[in-house]
Amino acid sequence: MSYTLTDIAKHIGATVKGDGNITVSSLATLAAAKNTQIAFLANSKYQNQLKDTLAGAVIVSPDMVEHCPTNALVMDNPYMGYAMTAQLLDSTPLPAVNIHPSAIVDETAQLGNNVAIGANAVIEAGAILADDVVIGAGCFIGKNAQIGAHTKLWANISVYHECIIGERCLIQANTVIGSDGFGYAPHDGRWHKIPQLGRVIIGERVEIGASTTIDRGALEDTIIGDGCILDNQIQIAHNVVIGENTAMAACSVIAGSSRVGKNCTIAGLVGVNGHIEIADNVVLTGMTMVTKALDKPGVYSSGIPAQPNKDWNRMNARLRKLDDTTKKVSQIEKALNEAKKEY
Repeated sequence: MSYTLTDIAKHIGATVKGDGNITVSSLATLAAAKNTQIAFLANSKYQNQLKDTLAGAVIVSPDMVEHCPTNALVMDNPYMGYAMTAQLLDSTPLPAVNIHPSAIVDETAQLGNNVAIGANAVIEAGAILADDVVIGAGCFIGKNAQIGAHTKLWANISVYHECIIGERCLIQANTVIGSDGFGYAPHDGRWHKIPQLGRVIIGERVEIGASTTIDRGALEDTIIGDGCILDNQIQIAHNVVIGENTAMAACSVIAGSSRVGKNCTIAGLVGVNGHIEIADNVVLTGMTMVTKALDKPGVYSSGIPAQPNKDWNRMNARLRKLDDTTKKVSQIEKALNEAKKEY
Protein backbone atom coordinates (compact mmCIF):
# COMPACT_ATOMS: atom_id res chain seq x y z
CA MET A 1 0.00 0.00 0.00
CA SER A 2 1.62 3.22 -1.16
CA TYR A 3 0.54 6.76 -1.99
CA THR A 4 2.02 9.69 -3.85
CA LEU A 5 2.85 12.81 -1.88
CA THR A 6 0.12 14.61 -3.82
CA ASP A 7 -2.44 12.02 -2.66
CA ILE A 8 -1.32 12.33 0.96
CA ALA A 9 -1.31 16.13 0.78
CA LYS A 10 -4.94 16.12 -0.37
CA HIS A 11 -5.84 13.71 2.43
CA ILE A 12 -4.22 15.75 5.22
CA GLY A 13 -4.71 19.26 3.83
CA ALA A 14 -1.03 20.02 3.22
CA THR A 15 0.94 21.76 0.48
CA VAL A 16 3.62 19.83 -1.41
CA LYS A 17 7.12 21.27 -1.67
CA GLY A 18 9.21 19.20 -4.07
CA ASP A 19 8.18 16.20 -6.15
CA GLY A 20 4.55 15.32 -5.53
CA ASN A 21 4.79 12.19 -7.68
CA ILE A 22 7.11 10.18 -5.44
CA THR A 23 5.43 7.38 -3.49
CA VAL A 24 5.76 6.40 0.16
CA SER A 25 4.49 3.24 1.81
CA SER A 26 4.99 3.76 5.54
CA LEU A 27 5.85 6.17 8.35
CA ALA A 28 9.07 6.41 10.32
CA THR A 29 10.97 8.74 12.62
CA LEU A 30 13.31 11.35 11.16
CA ALA A 31 16.33 9.37 12.34
CA ALA A 32 15.22 5.97 11.03
CA ALA A 33 13.31 6.85 7.85
CA LYS A 34 14.31 5.58 4.40
CA ASN A 35 13.53 7.14 1.04
CA THR A 36 10.31 5.12 0.68
CA GLN A 37 8.98 6.45 3.99
CA ILE A 38 7.49 9.68 5.27
CA ALA A 39 8.50 11.31 8.57
CA PHE A 40 7.26 14.33 10.51
CA LEU A 41 8.62 17.10 12.71
CA ALA A 42 6.24 18.27 15.43
CA ASN A 43 8.61 18.75 18.36
CA SER A 44 11.42 21.31 18.13
CA LYS A 45 13.80 19.13 20.16
CA TYR A 46 14.07 16.80 17.14
CA GLN A 47 14.89 19.63 14.73
CA ASN A 48 18.57 18.62 14.68
CA GLN A 49 17.55 15.29 13.08
CA LEU A 50 15.85 17.04 10.17
CA LYS A 51 19.02 18.01 8.27
CA ASP A 52 20.28 14.40 8.15
CA THR A 53 17.02 12.57 7.51
CA LEU A 54 16.86 10.12 4.59
CA ALA A 55 13.04 10.22 4.46
CA GLY A 56 11.36 10.53 1.10
CA ALA A 57 9.31 13.36 2.57
CA VAL A 58 8.73 15.12 5.88
CA ILE A 59 5.57 16.71 7.24
CA VAL A 60 6.66 20.11 8.57
CA SER A 61 5.28 23.47 9.64
CA PRO A 62 5.80 26.50 7.38
CA ASP A 63 8.67 27.85 9.51
CA MET A 64 10.62 24.59 9.07
CA VAL A 65 10.37 24.28 5.28
CA GLU A 66 13.67 26.02 4.60
CA HIS A 67 15.49 23.55 6.87
CA CYS A 68 14.03 20.46 5.19
CA PRO A 69 16.56 18.75 2.85
CA THR A 70 13.98 16.58 1.12
CA ASN A 71 10.41 16.78 -0.15
CA ALA A 72 7.99 18.34 2.32
CA LEU A 73 4.30 18.35 3.12
CA VAL A 74 3.69 21.75 4.69
CA MET A 75 0.89 22.40 7.17
CA ASP A 76 0.31 24.35 10.38
CA ASN A 77 -0.14 21.26 12.56
CA PRO A 78 2.37 18.56 11.54
CA TYR A 79 1.35 16.31 14.43
CA MET A 80 -2.22 16.19 13.12
CA GLY A 81 -0.78 15.53 9.68
CA TYR A 82 1.16 12.61 11.14
CA ALA A 83 -2.04 11.25 12.71
CA MET A 84 -4.01 11.50 9.48
CA THR A 85 -1.19 9.96 7.44
CA ALA A 86 -0.93 7.10 9.95
CA GLN A 87 -4.65 6.47 9.48
CA LEU A 88 -4.19 6.39 5.73
CA LEU A 89 -1.24 3.97 5.89
CA ASP A 90 -2.59 1.87 8.76
CA SER A 91 -2.01 -1.83 8.11
CA THR A 92 -3.54 -3.14 11.37
CA PRO A 93 -5.68 -6.22 10.58
CA LEU A 94 -9.32 -6.34 11.58
CA PRO A 95 -10.12 -8.15 14.85
CA ALA A 96 -12.29 -10.56 12.87
CA VAL A 97 -13.47 -11.25 9.31
CA ASN A 98 -16.86 -12.84 8.60
CA ILE A 99 -18.51 -14.97 11.31
CA HIS A 100 -16.26 -17.76 12.56
CA PRO A 101 -17.87 -21.23 12.73
CA SER A 102 -16.98 -21.55 16.42
CA ALA A 103 -18.78 -18.33 17.40
CA ILE A 104 -22.00 -18.84 19.36
CA VAL A 105 -24.73 -16.40 18.36
CA ASP A 106 -28.13 -16.67 20.03
CA GLU A 107 -30.99 -16.91 17.53
CA THR A 108 -32.65 -13.84 19.05
CA ALA A 109 -29.58 -11.63 18.59
CA GLN A 110 -29.87 -9.04 15.82
CA LEU A 111 -26.94 -8.65 13.46
CA GLY A 112 -26.64 -5.77 10.98
CA ASN A 113 -24.96 -5.85 7.59
CA ASN A 114 -21.29 -6.87 7.32
CA VAL A 115 -20.95 -7.90 10.97
CA ALA A 116 -17.81 -9.92 11.73
CA ILE A 117 -17.46 -12.19 14.78
CA GLY A 118 -14.23 -13.96 15.73
CA ALA A 119 -13.54 -17.47 16.98
CA ASN A 120 -15.17 -18.59 20.23
CA ALA A 121 -17.05 -15.33 20.72
CA VAL A 122 -20.44 -15.51 22.44
CA ILE A 123 -23.37 -13.25 21.53
CA GLU A 124 -26.23 -13.71 23.98
CA ALA A 125 -30.00 -13.37 23.61
CA GLY A 126 -31.39 -10.02 22.53
CA ALA A 127 -28.00 -8.47 21.76
CA ILE A 128 -27.96 -5.98 18.88
CA LEU A 129 -24.89 -5.55 16.68
CA ALA A 130 -25.32 -2.75 14.14
CA ASP A 131 -23.83 -2.56 10.64
CA ASP A 132 -20.09 -3.17 10.22
CA VAL A 133 -19.50 -4.11 13.87
CA VAL A 134 -16.40 -6.25 14.40
CA ILE A 135 -16.21 -8.54 17.44
CA GLY A 136 -12.82 -10.13 18.12
CA ALA A 137 -12.03 -13.68 19.18
CA GLY A 138 -13.20 -14.78 22.62
CA CYS A 139 -15.46 -11.79 23.25
CA PHE A 140 -18.65 -12.01 25.32
CA ILE A 141 -21.62 -9.79 24.49
CA GLY A 142 -24.29 -10.14 27.17
CA LYS A 143 -28.06 -10.23 26.99
CA ASN A 144 -29.69 -7.19 25.38
CA ALA A 145 -26.36 -5.38 24.99
CA GLN A 146 -26.11 -2.99 22.04
CA ILE A 147 -23.05 -2.25 19.89
CA GLY A 148 -23.22 0.72 17.49
CA ALA A 149 -22.27 0.76 13.83
CA HIS A 150 -18.58 0.51 12.83
CA THR A 151 -17.47 -0.23 16.39
CA LYS A 152 -14.55 -2.66 16.77
CA LEU A 153 -13.79 -4.86 19.78
CA TRP A 154 -10.47 -6.67 20.01
CA ALA A 155 -10.04 -10.07 21.67
CA ASN A 156 -11.46 -11.29 24.98
CA ILE A 157 -13.61 -8.27 25.79
CA SER A 158 -16.67 -8.70 28.01
CA VAL A 159 -19.69 -6.48 27.54
CA TYR A 160 -22.23 -7.30 30.23
CA HIS A 161 -26.01 -7.37 29.85
CA GLU A 162 -27.96 -4.24 28.86
CA CYS A 163 -24.82 -2.15 28.25
CA ILE A 164 -24.77 0.20 25.26
CA ILE A 165 -21.73 1.12 23.16
CA GLY A 166 -22.10 3.84 20.52
CA GLU A 167 -20.93 4.11 16.93
CA ARG A 168 -17.31 4.10 15.72
CA CYS A 169 -15.80 3.08 19.05
CA LEU A 170 -12.60 1.07 19.42
CA ILE A 171 -12.00 -1.13 22.48
CA GLN A 172 -8.73 -2.95 23.09
CA ALA A 173 -8.25 -6.49 24.41
CA ASN A 174 -9.34 -7.78 27.82
CA THR A 175 -11.42 -4.74 28.72
CA VAL A 176 -14.57 -5.27 30.80
CA ILE A 177 -17.67 -3.13 30.30
CA GLY A 178 -20.50 -3.40 32.84
CA SER A 179 -19.04 -5.49 35.63
CA ASP A 180 -20.60 -5.02 39.07
CA GLY A 181 -19.76 -1.86 40.94
CA PHE A 182 -18.22 -2.16 44.40
CA GLY A 183 -21.46 -2.04 46.37
CA TYR A 184 -21.79 -3.77 49.76
CA ALA A 185 -23.73 -3.06 52.93
CA PRO A 186 -22.09 -3.86 56.30
CA HIS A 187 -24.32 -5.68 58.81
CA ASP A 188 -23.57 -7.96 61.77
CA GLY A 189 -19.87 -8.06 60.94
CA ARG A 190 -20.38 -9.15 57.34
CA TRP A 191 -20.53 -7.51 53.94
CA HIS A 192 -23.82 -7.99 52.06
CA LYS A 193 -23.77 -7.56 48.28
CA ILE A 194 -25.91 -4.85 46.69
CA PRO A 195 -26.97 -5.93 43.18
CA GLN A 196 -25.90 -3.37 40.61
CA LEU A 197 -28.98 -2.55 38.55
CA GLY A 198 -27.74 0.21 36.26
CA ARG A 199 -25.90 -0.03 32.96
CA VAL A 200 -22.84 1.37 31.22
CA ILE A 201 -23.60 3.72 28.35
CA ILE A 202 -20.68 4.64 26.11
CA GLY A 203 -21.06 7.40 23.51
CA GLU A 204 -19.77 7.63 19.96
CA ARG A 205 -16.12 7.70 18.84
CA VAL A 206 -14.89 6.51 22.24
CA GLU A 207 -11.58 4.62 22.42
CA ILE A 208 -10.75 2.42 25.41
CA GLY A 209 -7.39 0.78 26.08
CA ALA A 210 -6.54 -2.76 27.10
CA SER A 211 -7.56 -4.23 30.47
CA THR A 212 -9.66 -1.24 31.48
CA THR A 213 -12.74 -1.82 33.66
CA ILE A 214 -15.91 0.27 33.61
CA ASP A 215 -18.43 -0.75 36.27
CA ARG A 216 -22.18 -0.63 35.76
CA GLY A 217 -24.25 1.77 37.84
CA ALA A 218 -25.84 0.77 41.12
CA LEU A 219 -29.20 2.30 40.19
CA GLU A 220 -28.46 4.93 37.55
CA ASP A 221 -26.06 4.42 34.64
CA THR A 222 -22.32 4.86 34.34
CA ILE A 223 -21.82 7.18 31.34
CA ILE A 224 -18.81 7.83 29.10
CA GLY A 225 -19.40 10.81 26.78
CA ASP A 226 -18.75 11.09 23.05
CA GLY A 227 -15.15 11.35 21.93
CA CYS A 228 -13.54 10.26 25.20
CA ILE A 229 -10.21 8.43 25.08
CA LEU A 230 -9.30 6.08 27.94
CA ASP A 231 -5.88 4.44 28.24
CA ASN A 232 -4.95 0.95 29.48
CA GLN A 233 -5.67 -0.37 32.98
CA ILE A 234 -8.09 2.31 34.09
CA GLN A 235 -10.82 1.77 36.71
CA ILE A 236 -14.12 3.64 36.34
CA ALA A 237 -16.45 2.90 39.25
CA HIS A 238 -20.24 2.72 39.36
CA ASN A 239 -22.34 5.78 38.49
CA VAL A 240 -19.37 7.80 37.26
CA VAL A 241 -20.15 10.29 34.48
CA ILE A 242 -17.35 11.47 32.18
CA GLY A 243 -18.00 14.40 29.84
CA GLU A 244 -17.29 14.61 26.12
CA ASN A 245 -13.74 14.57 24.76
CA THR A 246 -12.08 13.91 28.09
CA ALA A 247 -8.75 12.03 27.97
CA MET A 248 -7.55 9.74 30.76
CA ALA A 249 -4.12 8.10 30.92
CA ALA A 250 -3.12 4.68 32.24
CA CYS A 251 -3.65 3.38 35.77
CA SER A 252 -5.89 6.24 36.87
CA VAL A 253 -9.03 5.55 38.90
CA ILE A 254 -12.32 7.34 39.49
CA ALA A 255 -14.36 6.28 42.50
CA GLY A 256 -18.14 5.90 42.54
CA SER A 257 -20.64 8.63 41.67
CA SER A 258 -18.02 11.21 40.67
CA ARG A 259 -18.60 13.45 37.65
CA VAL A 260 -15.83 14.62 35.36
CA GLY A 261 -16.50 17.51 32.98
CA LYS A 262 -15.95 17.92 29.26
CA ASN A 263 -12.53 18.35 27.65
CA CYS A 264 -10.60 17.34 30.76
CA THR A 265 -7.14 15.76 30.72
CA ILE A 266 -6.32 13.22 33.43
CA ALA A 267 -2.71 12.05 33.49
CA GLY A 268 -1.47 8.65 34.67
CA LEU A 269 -1.86 7.32 38.22
CA VAL A 270 -4.44 9.95 39.16
CA GLY A 271 -6.97 9.08 41.86
CA VAL A 272 -10.37 10.78 42.11
CA ASN A 273 -12.36 10.20 45.29
CA GLY A 274 -16.05 9.31 45.22
CA HIS A 275 -18.97 11.78 44.97
CA ILE A 276 -16.77 14.57 43.56
CA GLU A 277 -17.51 16.97 40.70
CA ILE A 278 -14.77 18.18 38.37
CA ALA A 279 -15.43 21.15 36.10
CA ASP A 280 -14.92 21.28 32.34
CA ASN A 281 -11.39 21.91 31.00
CA VAL A 282 -9.55 20.67 34.07
CA VAL A 283 -6.05 19.17 33.75
CA LEU A 284 -4.84 16.77 36.45
CA THR A 285 -1.10 16.09 36.30
CA GLY A 286 0.38 12.68 37.07
CA MET A 287 -0.26 11.10 40.49
CA THR A 288 -2.67 13.85 41.54
CA MET A 289 -5.11 12.85 44.30
CA VAL A 290 -8.45 14.65 44.12
CA THR A 291 -10.33 14.63 47.43
CA LYS A 292 -12.71 17.55 46.94
CA ALA A 293 -14.61 19.22 44.11
CA LEU A 294 -12.74 21.22 41.48
CA ASP A 295 -15.19 23.85 40.28
CA LYS A 296 -12.87 25.94 38.08
CA PRO A 297 -10.92 25.02 34.94
CA GLY A 298 -7.15 24.92 35.24
CA VAL A 299 -4.17 22.70 36.02
CA TYR A 300 -4.09 20.84 39.34
CA SER A 301 -1.24 18.81 40.85
CA SER A 302 -0.41 16.97 44.07
CA GLY A 303 2.05 14.20 43.23
CA ILE A 304 5.58 14.53 44.64
CA PRO A 305 8.32 14.12 42.01
CA ALA A 306 11.13 11.64 42.66
CA GLN A 307 14.28 12.95 44.32
CA PRO A 308 17.47 11.46 45.79
CA ASN A 309 16.71 9.27 48.80
CA LYS A 310 18.97 11.34 51.06
CA ASP A 311 17.01 14.51 50.22
CA TRP A 312 13.71 12.72 50.72
CA ASN A 313 14.74 11.40 54.16
CA ARG A 314 15.91 14.87 55.21
CA MET A 315 12.66 16.47 54.05
CA ASN A 316 10.60 13.77 55.74
CA ALA A 317 12.48 14.25 59.03
CA ARG A 318 11.71 17.97 58.90
CA LEU A 319 8.11 17.25 58.02
CA ARG A 320 7.72 15.16 61.21
CA LYS A 321 8.84 18.19 63.22
CA LEU A 322 6.47 20.53 61.41
CA ASP A 323 3.74 20.39 64.09
CA ASP A 324 6.17 21.30 66.89
CA THR A 325 7.68 24.05 64.73
CA THR A 326 4.23 25.49 64.04
CA LYS A 327 3.45 25.58 67.76
CA LYS A 328 6.75 27.36 68.51
CA VAL A 329 6.11 29.95 65.79
CA SER A 330 2.64 30.57 67.24
CA GLN A 331 4.15 31.08 70.68
CA ILE A 332 6.74 33.52 69.29
CA GLU A 333 4.02 35.48 67.45
CA LYS A 334 1.94 35.64 70.62
CA ALA A 335 4.93 36.88 72.65
CA LEU A 336 5.73 39.55 70.02
CA ASN A 337 2.13 40.77 69.97
CA GLU A 338 2.13 41.05 73.80
CA ALA A 339 5.45 42.93 73.72
CA LYS A 340 4.02 45.41 71.18
CA LYS A 341 1.07 46.10 73.49
CA GLU A 342 3.45 47.06 76.34
CA TYR A 343 4.98 49.73 74.14
